[in-house]
Amino acid sequence: MTSTIADAGTFDIAGKSVTRLGFGSMRLTGRGIWGEPTDRDECIAVVRRAVELGVQFIDTADSYGPFVAEEIISEALHPYPDDVVIATKAGLTRNGPDVVDTAEGPKRLGPAAWPPVGRPEYLRQGALMSLRRLKLDQIDLFQLHRIDEKVPLADQVGELKALQDEGKIVSIGLSQITPDQLAEARQIVDVVTVQSRYNVIDRSAQDVLDVCNRDGIGFIPWAPVAQGGLDKAHEALAEVARQHGATPAQVAIAWLLQVSPVMLPIPGTSKVAHLEENLAAAGVTLSSDEVEKLTAAAQ
Repeated sequence: MTSTIADAGTFDIAGKSVTRLGFGSMRLTGRGIWGEPTDRDECIAVVRRAVELGVQFIDTADSYGPFVAEEIISEALHPYPDDVVIATKAGLTRNGPDVVDTAEGPKRLGPAAWPPVGRPEYLRQGALMSLRRLKLDQIDLFQLHRIDEKVPLADQVGELKALQDEGKIVSIGLSQITPDQLAEARQIVDVVTVQSRYNVIDRSAQDVLDVCNRDGIGFIPWAPVAQGGLDKAHEALAEVARQHGATPAQVAIAWLLQVSPVMLPIPGTSKVAHLEENLAAAGVTLSSDEVEKLTAAAQ
């Protein structure tokens, strides 16, 4: 393995060619993706180290913290290197941490802690405030974090198109959608990326990935290492990891990079050592038999 991510290949977003192994900033926050991180200085170091190691695609959202991750990215990198794409999102609100302590132990609230709001005026405010926090003149990639079922999809995507026409954002992406929703949105805007939960043990978004593969749309798999749940994976993952002298997480990331040329994994962390371990996955080259074995393991 090697610590360089050049072997991950590139993908074009917002007029820039970026390495396909990016960084997700959700973990640059407090417990439950709420509030300040335990060690803000370490988080700033993580973002800077990611760019030092060749990361050119950084994904964030106004709801991470909320606002905390965007502020840390700005503090760490502004003024930004010309070859780095900053991607953010709007469309989810927060009503508290998504992990709470109960008598039975920690409980994750999941979607209940992230209510969607897709009213056009709210999405516009989200874009304008992200521009301010990130200290950008334009947002390279602005993503609709979730579709709000209470608001017509055309109104939500149409507002993103208006922001693009005004020069406030360069490219548009969607998150956690169905193929039908993607098709509807593409009647209004050029969708350059889709972000959905997808990893070696969770293929629930395979139908969306198939569309992205067919049409050359970037696919950003969130939870690329199953949010620490790889211990539930098939023994095949552990076996391949042993053969490569790698961790299961590194093999899981390597599998994502090799299973599709439009894949843009964004493993996240708040620790420099963990970041370096994740990015070393670019140096893990799986054989076609190993890719097939891992692909079949969760089916």
